[in-house]
Amino acid sequence: MELRAVFIDNVKKYRKQNKLSQMALAERCETSTSYIGEIEIGKKFPSVEMIQKIALALNVQPYRLFMEEKDFYISNISIEDKQELAEKIQKAVTSIIMGETK
Repeated sequence: MELRAVFIDNVKKYRKQNKLSQMALAERCETSTSYIGEIEIGKKFPSVEMIQKIALALNVQPYRLFMEEKDFYISNISIEDKQELAEKIQKAVTSIIMGETK
C-alpha cells in the first residue's frame, strides 16, 4: 500500500479508536475541521509539525501513523529487518515531505 494511503487509513483508525470526531481532532491540533477532512480524503498532506500534533492528539507515536497493521509486529523480527524497515520508512517520509510522487 502507498505510504500516503497508510497514513490516511491510520489517522482515521486512531481517530475512531479514540472516539474523536474530525472537529475534536482539529481542536486538539489547533487547526480547522476542513483541514482534517482534507487530510482524511487525501486532498492535503500535513507538515511534519502537524503530523506530530496529530500523533499527540491521537496518543500514538508519529511513526505508527506510517505503519501498516502487519508491520506492528516488528518485535519478532531480526535487527537487520528492523533496520531495513526503518530505512524504508525514512525514505518514504522524505519523499512525501519533498513532494515527490510514485
